[in-house]
Amino acid sequence: MGFEVHRRLSVADGVTLVNAVVGFVAGAVAFTDLHLAARLLLLSVIVDALDGIVARSGDSSEVGPLLDSITDVISFGVTPSLFVYVLLTGQFGDITGGNPLVFVVVSVVASLYALLSIVRTAFYSTYFDGPDERPGMPNSLGAIVLATAYLAGITDPVVLAAAITVLAVAQVAPFDYPKPGVKTVVPMGVVLFLSVVAPTAFGRAGPRIMLGIAVLFFAFSPRYY
Repeated sequence: MGFEVHRRLSVADGVTLVNAVVGFVAGAVAFTDLHLAARLLLLSVIVDALDGIVARSGDSSEVGPLLDSITDVISFGVTPSLFVYVLLTGQFGDITGGNPLVFVVVSVVASLYALLSIVRTAFYSTYFDGPDERPGMPNSLGAIVLATAYLAGITDPVVLAAAITVLAVAQVAPFDYPKPGVKTVVPMGVVLFLSVVAPTAFGRAGPRIMLGIAVLFFAFSPRYY
């Protein structure tokens, strides 16, 4: 029996794979245009939400959950780390033009988000299978905070590196993060879309509103949502 990819992948899986492509492109673009990379990262969040909608409509496959987990690591784990890596090497220099010890520190700090995203995903695949078991911050939330902060005008590499370090550890924190309901997802989707297509419109309103929502959700949802 072969792979039979065309028979075993669903429409939802196809959307998941589109998310992987967008996330990969965002990581690649980060090396030349961080502003565009941030917008693509938010687009990846939107595609991920569409994937969930399609899957819940009944169009899913046995391999879907694993594909979704792997894609999340790429788009919302590796890409944010690459984003921070580009920020920090732009400030402190890369391996070819900077202090080697500083480069090691930069690489470790930048890779922490991807590393703990991998750990969180592995733990979910192994230990947590109930709908009420949602410890740790979703890596997509950290990606939203990073991208919207940059689009909102917060571009200092040290500030963003410090923020992503806190967000990285939050991925394996012993706090339950609930999944947002429909009443929350729809307005968030509208603001995310505005952040992607017109991030500088109305005084950067889209990114700034989305950043505020994301930070509030990060800080208070484990206790109050």
